[in-house]
Amino acid sequence: MTEQQLPTWADPSVSAAELDAQGVSRRGLLRRAGLFGAAFALGGAAVPALAAPAAASAGGRDLGGEDPRLAYLVGDHHVHSVYSHDAKYTFSQQAQAAAKYGLDWMVFNEHSNFGHAYYGAKMEHAEILKARAENPRQLIFQGLEWYIPAAEHCTVFAAPGPNETDLLTRFELAYDGKLLGYTEGSAGAADTARNEAHAVKGIQWLAEQRRTGYVDDVLVLANHPLRLGIDSPHEIRNWRDAAAEIMIGMEGAPGAQGAAIPGWGGTTAIRGEYQNKPSAQSWAGYPVDAYLTYGGFDWATATVGGLWDAMLSEGRLFTITTNSDNHRTVFDTWKNGDWAAGQNFDNTGRLPDPVNTDTTQPGSDFWPGEFSRTHVGVTRYGYRAVMAGLRAGRVWLDHGHLLDGLDVRLKRDCDHGDGVTLGGRLRVRKGERITLYVTVTTASRANAQGILPQLAHVDVIRGAVRGPLADRDTWQAPDTKVVRTTDVSGRKGTYTLRVPITAGDESFYVRLRGSDGNRGGTGYLGASIDPHGPIPHEPGNGDPWADTWFYSNPIFVDVVGS
Repeated sequence: MTEQQLPTWADPSVSAAELDAQGVSRRGLLRRAGLFGAAFALGGAAVPALAAPAAASAGGRDLGGEDPRLAYLVGDHHVHSVYSHDAKYTFSQQAQAAAKYGLDWMVFNEHSNFGHAYYGAKMEHAEILKARAENPRQLIFQGLEWYIPAAEHCTVFAAPGPNETDLLTRFELAYDGKLLGYTEGSAGAADTARNEAHAVKGIQWLAEQRRTGYVDDVLVLANHPLRLGIDSPHEIRNWRDAAAEIMIGMEGAPGAQGAAIPGWGGTTAIRGEYQNKPSAQSWAGYPVDAYLTYGGFDWATATVGGLWDAMLSEGRLFTITTNSDNHRTVFDTWKNGDWAAGQNFDNTGRLPDPVNTDTTQPGSDFWPGEFSRTHVGVTRYGYRAVMAGLRAGRVWLDHGHLLDGLDVRLKRDCDHGDGVTLGGRLRVRKGERITLYVTVTTASRANAQGILPQLAHVDVIRGAVRGPLADRDTWQAPDTKVVRTTDVSGRKGTYTLRVPITAGDESFYVRLRGSDGNRGGTGYLGASIDPHGPIPHEPGNGDPWADTWFYSNPIFVDVVGS
């Protein structure tokens, strides 16, 4: 958005009926075509078209693999409202924005705070229940932004059910680092080991609530992991290992992507609000360059052969996502309302409703779905389906609505069927030939900035899998590199790239990346590893719409003896 006025669909004084009359129904702008068309018509029933494909040939029953056909739901797991102490918008403003920009699911991820735990969480839940009833086709999760003891933040969210709010509140009071005063994380400090251990206990507690059926499901994702450099590699691995089915991944790209719009955020601003330097709390092993974003993505993800790849090289899935982290949208004219006498966040759990003004207000964020999108592959429409897709790693992400669609399959050349997809595992014999099928659907309409994005290249990244690393603070995967780049400039519509791959002596994984080609250069670890990767922008000069990328989760290939 470039207008300096909040649009009609985000004005809480405008009713749903008025929006419908203007052709801006909250869900009317969401995708209605594709595999979910029949399900929508049937009120959300399962989708028969997504049945699993035929079994593999008899000769390869112990090898290969078959995943079902998928449809992709678009979402954002990091959205704030007046129930966060530092945000601004009402619940309805955020929900209407999400609908306008095509989100199928979203998580209200409010900051931990005593006011939130004692008052806000229950009030927020009442609004969520109302919104779910009024918008059955918009999947709205209740979540919490957890201040991890000794580290940064995480999104924690549960499947809808009678105990979802109680789970989050109990967790907030028992395990939040800010509320407990468990923030110390510097090396050698007296409380660091206790605090790091408490974070692990928190994740294990969530896993136990899922195991006992207290909630149907719960997930955790690390937010803006390298923003302050206080999430060390061993901490991230410890969280994953505490309960890999719960702690499933991290933000590959943070929110606050509008922070460095030229002339807006100041001369030192960096996309994602990553204009930080190492502190006493930071892990000493990160270089200063790790505190920047690269093409809007966190250094841990954007660096080929970096921290994300080092974790994948252990042969274990760790999902990446992107989101808005919306607190205050760029160029809007709304401000926080004034408190009534005697009220504050601690004794109400909620900010006053925002008030419109005639002056632009500070902000770094885009609306949910306006710029950052996480696409999750599902076999049916629903809350638990989204959570299952995230856990399985059936995820790809884009900025600026770079693509309309992406489907990735890897299969043995001797097999029929669809093979395996993102987050999956393919079993092959040493030396066997396999093919990666990458089906791209290019952007068909202008994004919110009025730009019709054009994909310029698709990169295939391959890394060796060698099992757990002895040094849990290792952040490099020296055997991971870009192995193929395909120039797709000018290609329109839907097309499929076929990439032949030969299995060597050891297991490996492949993942994908691509961009609009507007900005790039030698990757952080050198041209032999990444000849044309994302690069940092100049401080204060980070137009996000002119530097957009997509990333996919990996597919693992387990090589067995001949």
